[in-house]
Amino acid sequence: MIGKEMTREINSLTTAENLADAVSKAKKRGLPPVHKWNPPFQGKIDMRITRQGTWLYNGTPINRPAMVKLFSTILRRDGDRYYLVTPVEKVEIDVDDAPFAAIDFEAAGEGRDQIVMFETNVGDKVMAGSGHPIRLRIGENDKAAIPYILIRDNLEAIVDRKSYFRLIDICMVHGDWFGLWSDGMFFRFARSDETGEWQPFDFKC
Repeated sequence: MIGKEMTREINSLTTAENLADAVSKAKKRGLPPVHKWNPPFQGKIDMRITRQGTWLYNGTPINRPAMVKLFSTILRRDGDRYYLVTPVEKVEIDVDDAPFAAIDFEAAGEGRDQIVMFETNVGDKVMAGSGHPIRLRIGENDKAAIPYILIRDNLEAIVDRKSYFRLIDICMVHGDWFGLWSDGMFFRFARSDETGEWQPFDFKC
């Protein structure tokens, strides 16, 4: 006999499968309005997003890109918790760090006129700027920096290691800070110490 938790997990996946066609057809209208949906909470399922952006179900990677993309479009963050939300149900999942990974970027222009467009592991593309700010979370003891960019609605992407070091190559000095220009905004990455030497934060991945 299937337990209640297993039944709930199976039903949740079935719901996601059924939504796939509707989400695909609705692409021209944008993302599903998960922020407007208030379905009943159905508990927590054994789904997890790793720090590298890998989606796991029952400890096994989900190897269907279309399914991962679907789940990413119905993901919502309420406070510090993450949920998959449909019009009829809301289930909680685990997220190790950020739900997305920024795996690449393209830059155009120079200085204040520069724009930087990031791409996530699920295909989202956003331009760093006022609507999609970059932040560094700094370790309290070791000054290790973890860079993130806001993708949408309180959902962030952690910038992967190779992209972070590529960003350093297009940074410049502005006042007492070393950082990145994009879409008219300057994002601080490091500052000068008392000796005038630049002290870049160590990247922590």
